Amino acid sequence: MSGSLLTVWYNTRCPVCDAGISRQKRRLIDAIKAGRIEFRDINGEPAALARYNVSLADIRRRLHATDADGKLLIGADVAVAVWRATPGEGWLASLFGNPIALPLTRLAYDRFADLLYAWNRRKGRW
Repeated sequence: MSGSLLTVWYNTRCPVCDAGISRQKRRLIDAIKAGRIEFRDINGEPAALARYNVSLADIRRRLHATDADGKLLIGADVAVAVWRATPGEGWLASLFGNPIALPLTRLAYDRFADLLYAWNRRKGRW
């Protein structure tokens, strides 16, 4: 992988995902320039997370990321990690990523991701 502290893999073919990541990129310009965070399109590197047994469909369904230690983060855990890194959004990480809220955050994220994935497939953005 890269030397970034956090490498986020996402699906640019999903307009909702692409818009959300584009927004985060604008907020994280300094971190991106410093190499602390990196955003990568899985469509350009479909086998990038194969060593984790993660398929292209898995990444198109939910955000995936690797941290500096090579640990794999999935779904809501990626969102929380990105919020922690984003100026002015640490409160979101604290609110939705605390030990009490995190299970509900994961559940809500997963259900939304399932709906979004199904919508993208119906629209041919597979």
